[in-house]
Amino acid sequence: MYRMILNETSYFGAGCRKTIAVEAMRRGFKKAFFVTDKDLIRFKVADKIIEVFEKNCIPYELFSDVKANPTIANVQNGVSAFKASGADFIVALGGGSSIDTAKGIGIVVNNPDFADVKSLEGVAATRHKAVPTFALPTTAGTAAEVTINYVIIDEDAKKKMVCVDPNDIPVVAIVDPELMYSMPKGLTAATGMDALTHAIESYITPGAWAMSDMFELKAIEMIAANLKAAVDDGNDVAAREAMSQAQYIAGMGFSNVGLGIVHSMAHPLGAHYDTPHGVANALLLPYVMEYNAESPAAPKYIHIAKAMGVDTVGMTEAEGVRAAVDAVRKLSLSIGIPQKLHEINVKEEDLHQLAVDAFNDVCTGGNPRPTSVEDIETLYRKAF
Repeated sequence: MYRMILNETSYFGAGCRKTIAVEAMRRGFKKAFFVTDKDLIRFKVADKIIEVFEKNCIPYELFSDVKANPTIANVQNGVSAFKASGADFIVALGGGSSIDTAKGIGIVVNNPDFADVKSLEGVAATRHKAVPTFALPTTAGTAAEVTINYVIIDEDAKKKMVCVDPNDIPVVAIVDPELMYSMPKGLTAATGMDALTHAIESYITPGAWAMSDMFELKAIEMIAANLKAAVDDGNDVAAREAMSQAQYIAGMGFSNVGLGIVHSMAHPLGAHYDTPHGVANALLLPYVMEYNAESPAAPKYIHIAKAMGVDTVGMTEAEGVRAAVDAVRKLSLSIGIPQKLHEINVKEEDLHQLAVDAFNDVCTGGNPRPTSVEDIETLYRKAF
């Protein structure tokens, strides 16, 4: 049996943010709780949404207590602010951080039994859908607007909590590439590799099937063809639009079939060092792909290589594996992604604890090759 859960309504294309007003009116919403981060306010990206509110006479309350790796406190502060605001829907603008914060707020408001937030980790038994949320991504990476996942930091435990809950999915996804034009090169590169990681990991996870494979192969193809252009020229409209769609397509798959130990290993780096999630994934991806080539997923690598633009005619399975890993590493290098953990200030003495945390991560179960703390520590050391 297979299950697919997607958001109700999605819009794509330059300027489609104006549909906030169309959907709010259609659904009878009166006041927006606008969740975004301080950088998006400072760089006036948030103004593009405020303009829609004001032009259409939609009252709103602004909430910007959002961190790059959102915390339990961010969510709890947001719950209090939402309750005081009189709002009846949420509009989340940002990367995964803003949208994940909004998901946590929306779930806790309608499921007060989970007000501690910690109890949402894993697959929580919430009974009510989150406050209706419109999600507008400003990065082409996380696909948080179409997934049933969100990630919150437990600062006390120095742990990234991965929360998986069909009740958290936004009702409306508005993927407007114009909101992504101000992304700097480094963020464009990291978030694009995050999307590629989503596509590759969910393509080779044991839960993958025909429909998720269709999504992921198309996402890999689009990312391989457009990511470098989007990084090199932030004003390349066609590349920006293609990346905005590719990351969403990847999200449709991985949200439903899961991920693997690239994510398991990236999450502790974010929790311990505040490492940007996309950078952690991008750095680790080739090492984990080599490790997972010794699994039943190996025959699929040649299809990854082909989607990455490699001529695979006549290749053996082993050559396909090598070609896929090499293509990923080549793309990563071409856009300036760090290749070793010591380059991003990871401490060697922390590697064992990082491995323990990674092994216990919810994504580990989706890896195509059974693993262990020792295997993961060896991978960290190889990447160090």
